[in-house]
Amino acid sequence: MNDVQAAISDPELRLDPGLAGDPNTTDSRMLRLLGGFRIMVAAVLLSLFLIITDPRVVGSYEPALFGWTTFAYLSFAILAIVSGTWTKRVTPLHLYSQLLVDVLAVAILIIASGGASSGLGSLLFIPIGAAAVSLNRRVALLAAAIASMTILVGEFITRLIAGADVADFGAAGLLGAVLFVFAVAGNWLGTRMRESEALAQRRGVDIANLSQLNAYIVQHLRESIVVVDETGRIRLMNESAASFLGTMGSAAGRPLAEVSPELHDIWKKWLETPNQAREQPSFLSSDRSSVIIPHFAALGGAEETPPSLVFLEDSSLLAERVQQSKLASLGRLSASIAHEIRNPVGAISHAGQLLAESDKLGVAEQRLTEIIGNHSRRVNEIIENVLQLSRRDTTRPQRLRIADWLNGFCDEFARTLQLPPETISITNEDPDLEVRMDPSHLHQVLWNLCENAYKYGRVGDGVSMALHVGRIASTGRPYLEVADRGPGINQAHRDRIFEPFFAGAKEGTGLGLFIARELCECNRATLIYQENEGGGSIFRIIFADPLRWVA
Repeated sequence: MNDVQAAISDPELRLDPGLAGDPNTTDSRMLRLLGGFRIMVAAVLLSLFLIITDPRVVGSYEPALFGWTTFAYLSFAILAIVSGTWTKRVTPLHLYSQLLVDVLAVAILIIASGGASSGLGSLLFIPIGAAAVSLNRRVALLAAAIASMTILVGEFITRLIAGADVADFGAAGLLGAVLFVFAVAGNWLGTRMRESEALAQRRGVDIANLSQLNAYIVQHLRESIVVVDETGRIRLMNESAASFLGTMGSAAGRPLAEVSPELHDIWKKWLETPNQAREQPSFLSSDRSSVIIPHFAALGGAEETPPSLVFLEDSSLLAERVQQSKLASLGRLSASIAHEIRNPVGAISHAGQLLAESDKLGVAEQRLTEIIGNHSRRVNEIIENVLQLSRRDTTRPQRLRIADWLNGFCDEFARTLQLPPETISITNEDPDLEVRMDPSHLHQVLWNLCENAYKYGRVGDGVSMALHVGRIASTGRPYLEVADRGPGINQAHRDRIFEPFFAGAKEGTGLGLFIARELCECNRATLIYQENEGGGSIFRIIFADPLRWVA
């Protein structure tokens, strides 16, 4: 309260300079109300003067003076209202000038009507009280004193001119005392009103700031939030949720069924039995790259269909958190086992090599030693893959300019496999595109995908690989595709290609694609497979948004 009082403690006139031009402030509203009262009083007095002439109710001692004063007072009241409409700032001059005109006009009307006994002095109650609302106490009391002195002087003039009764001086004194009471009461009321107004203004600024802060927090939360009203229309949706649902621009007011029919159907089923335990529903994001799990919570009171708060959770992030805990312990165990297996496998491989060097072996024995060597190398490769998988938690993501990085990778890959440069084509929609991923993990994943395309994507005598970099139109997330024109993957095997140790009908350990997907997930990326139109396969790495917050 002290801060509020300090904000309105102008020693001369308690008008807030920042709010003076605001038509909704206390002082501006008071001036408008006072102007309306002034017009009404002047119009009523002029009507009484013109209509009731015998005998006259008002202006009986000086009719001409009363009539002209009333007309001038009405004109001034209209002019004050009009000028107040165009005035951008309420200044002390407005209050002082209008109060002075009120006091002089009422004093003249009292004289023209025969003194204080006419009862016209009560017309000053409202102007003095209203002025005291906007003035400090000293100025308000001074205005009441001037008005009282003016009435007493007018009463004295009336006695000299019309021979008024001496008892009218008592009425004039009593009227002056009442004016002082109105001044004090109006000043107290004005102080309370200004305190309330200043406090309300501060609270309004605080609420506006909190509203902006809440809007900013909601829009920039990593969690995806949608608020749906009881009619199924979207009240609020942040940017993260909009990216999942593929909504461009503001979705406020749009039906949920129009934005996401799948989410609308799940929401309707939840409304039917909100407290019933059921299997967790899910749906695909707009770009078909993520599986979204919605969570619902009712807002409001006991309405039959209350507004709903919907949290959209990316299941890949949930799976990543679960796998991080599971693979942390599994990785240590598998690394320990692989390390222990490596020693006997190395011994077997070495013994097989020594045995193969013997001159006493026949063709059958040499074939057996060859089998021992091949399978020893295969077991050693599995061990290396398991050890790599156990080290997947050491992720050091960086922002990479993918065009430069990809050119260097393709040169290295072509030199290593001795491929002609024309066997690998690169298309890039945005040369300045950046991605966020651990460079060593990206190298391992892309090498595995390109190696698979080299082995299984042959066209005739050559190899045709196409690498394409771009952004998903709906979400803006960057991606990298590796496409080939080979026979593709059998429809029956497509759901299992990312399973560990699944090699299908082809050679290999079956860990390549599994490790590639695991490395992508620990970098908040996604590895998906889709059939290439015209034959072949496409493996797409969908990177995390490099501009999104990272915990």
